Amino acid sequence: MKLYETPRTPNPRRVHIFMAEKNIDIPRVAINLATAEHKGDAFRKVTAVQRVPALELDDGTVIAESVAICRYLEELHPEPALFGRDAKERALVEMWNRHVEFYLAQPIFAAFRHINPAMAAMEQPQIAEWGEANKVKAVDFMRVLDQELANRAFIAGDAFSIADITAICVVDFGKVAKIAPPDDLANFNRWRADVSARPSASAT
Repeated sequence: MKLYETPRTPNPRRVHIFMAEKNIDIPRVAINLATAEHKGDAFRKVTAVQRVPALELDDGTVIAESVAICRYLEELHPEPALFGRDAKERALVEMWNRHVEFYLAQPIFAAFRHINPAMAAMEQPQIAEWGEANKVKAVDFMRVLDQELANRAFIAGDAFSIADITAICVVDFGKVAKIAPPDDLANFNRWRADVSARPSASAT
């Protein structure tokens, strides 16, 4: 297998953390987004959507979504379980991971794409007002998570999961969009510190 990726970007980082939690090592191929390498003919042959990460299996099959890659790796390496240990946990992990994607990741990415001048060529039209509105949406959902985390250690329950991986990747990326968790979110900031202290959070 080999993993096509771009270091330090949120979705490849999800896979890095996931692999680190399971002590998995896969050969990697760096794709340079700054030079639009992902838009070239060579990478188009890897995946039609031309996005990273993409996992190419030994038989040539390509899995080209970060969570799909993580699900595949979970099947091969079920411990520790990062998608839940039974039907109830799996449903809750799925629910919270999707909540994080919809209500935290999407606003943070929209803010970055619509406010950062470096994204002007890629985001047409670039609407600064929409970017600012999404900064508010992202912080609003951090407040939702703060309330939930008053009652449990991690986003989907008492065990670390893909939902926590998704959340820490997008919250950290929020720095680029100038979105910071407010200081009064004690539970959220406790969770962030705990997850950031895990060795996997520093995986590259």
